[in-house]
Amino acid sequence: MDDQSERRSMTVLVEHYWPGVTEEAFRMAAERVRSSASELAGAGESIRYLHSTLVPADESAFCVFEAASVELVERAYALAEVPFERVVVALEVDVQAYAAREPGH
Repeated sequence: MDDQSERRSMTVLVEHYWPGVTEEAFRMAAERVRSSASELAGAGESIRYLHSTLVPADESAFCVFEAASVELVERAYALAEVPFERVVVALEVDVQAYAAREPGH
């Protein structure tokens, strides 16, 4: 991604509700999505997989991307053939980055 596409990027959150999903199935799905995002990025698209979180007690999972659009993240999911409930623009706060700016750090 070049400097201009970095400025246009936004944080995109993908919500999954997977009753009965196992940790292994979640890891495999997250890897497929990461791989498809990497493939799109290699083709010049502005997308980067950041991380995923599984919440077993709620049978839910969340994946976070930096991307130029929600549609681009949806394309990554289509390539990976991984279902999702919702894709939304989100705000991610990096507490460590803020702490590093404080005096004495």
